[in-house]
Amino acid sequence: MEAGREIDRIIVGLGNPGERHAWNRHNIGFMVVEALAQKASGSWSFHMLSRTCPFRIGNHSVVLVQPMTYMNRSGEAVRVLLSGLKRGPQDLLLVFDDLNLPFGRIRIRERGSAGGHRGLESILSALGTDELVRVRMGIGEEGMPIDKSEFVLADFPPESRPGVDDMIRRAENAITSILNEGVPKTMAIFNAIVQ
Repeated sequence: MEAGREIDRIIVGLGNPGERHAWNRHNIGFMVVEALAQKASGSWSFHMLSRTCPFRIGNHSVVLVQPMTYMNRSGEAVRVLLSGLKRGPQDLLLVFDDLNLPFGRIRIRERGSAGGHRGLESILSALGTDELVRVRMGIGEEGMPIDKSEFVLADFPPESRPGVDDMIRRAENAITSILNEGVPKTMAIFNAIVQ
């Protein structure tokens, strides 16, 4: 994958590599970019500490990314990739889980703190800015255990699979809307939806 001005967005789904993490709550970002790639019959390859999949969404040239450095070191992979592609933070679109949102809820933000998310914290630190467009995917539930790390690294329970599939589908729609309509309009639509 070569550097070039033809890339409109770099869509980074956050998660942990490996089959044992595939259905973890923490891996919803990986699931979203995987679904986008499958829909477009995209082909993945390894590039600069990440799995990458370049393809087109409508008239937009995008690169899907799954950092392979594990969640807490996501910033390292993102920084190296941006440098290699000669792109900046403004070209990123991050997709990741959020414990502070109820399960199924999606929120889009243009900036803000990490809110306790270690992957986002790593990226903000590596890039030196909090002005990053992000699609936050709600995984919060009532009665979550005190040890949140155990909760996020556990698989979604089987009964929640339809809700997960629906959330992934809506995230795909939100990403397409961001590309076609811009962030403010997409925020106005998707942030108002309460699941």
